[in-house]
Amino acid sequence: MPRPFNRATSSIVDYLRSHHPDTLPFQGQVPGGVDPTDVTPRATTVLAMVYADGVLLAGDRRATAGNVIASRKVDKLYRTDEFSAIAFAGSAAFGAELAKLYRVQLEHYEKMEGHALSLEGKANQLSAMIRGNLGMAMQGFPVVPLLVGFDENRGIGRIYSFDIGGDRNEEDRYYCVGSGSLFASGALKKMYRPSMPQQETVLAAVQALYDAADEDTATGGPDLGRRIFPLIEIITEEGHQRLSEEDVAAVARQVVAERSQEPDGPTLDLG
Repeated sequence: MPRPFNRATSSIVDYLRSHHPDTLPFQGQVPGGVDPTDVTPRATTVLAMVYADGVLLAGDRRATAGNVIASRKVDKLYRTDEFSAIAFAGSAAFGAELAKLYRVQLEHYEKMEGHALSLEGKANQLSAMIRGNLGMAMQGFPVVPLLVGFDENRGIGRIYSFDIGGDRNEEDRYYCVGSGSLFASGALKKMYRPSMPQQETVLAAVQALYDAADEDTATGGPDLGRRIFPLIEIITEEGHQRLSEEDVAAVARQVVAERSQEPDGPTLDLG
């Protein structure tokens, strides 16, 4: 066993910071005058919803660099273990690095301690890692994640939001981050009901992402021609599952067809 592991640290981040700091993603200084969007594209709208059986995580697929679409098929959702996942908005490159390192961190902790972290413990670990990126965030490379998971002790889905400094808050219904988050939040505010079944929750998520894409050029909507659809993951007491492309495509086609008749989406009967 390598000598540094004799100390049996349960934090792979602490180990790397002590012995191989060059391998951590949050290092260095950006030269003055460099536009951050020229260095790494930005990922946009992601959302999470608590529902009857657990928690849902969804994201659009677009990344932008200024007014240019840098990618139409970015994956902003990351399974971190069987009962948790994260999604991120902000700097795409640093967000992906953060997600991968966080997954390794959870695996390392479980191997060293012999048990998995609680969901609150996972939130604390992620909070510390985001705080480590504060220097890069202040230079124009923010990473704003959402953490979701199924709390096996309480038998419910839970959502944690973070700011760029690592401060965390638990959200009890739904939460959205990214440039289209205001529009997605507005849509969910009208559609969300406590204890929604999974099918309705998936439909509400696609409707919300559609509204975000309808108002925000940095958010990608369902692209039927290219067969590019939002990504959706659910976590229940049975574990993590990414919905198949066929299942999400069916919901996306339903939403697009309905919007061709009602462009502004579902309306409430106030009578």
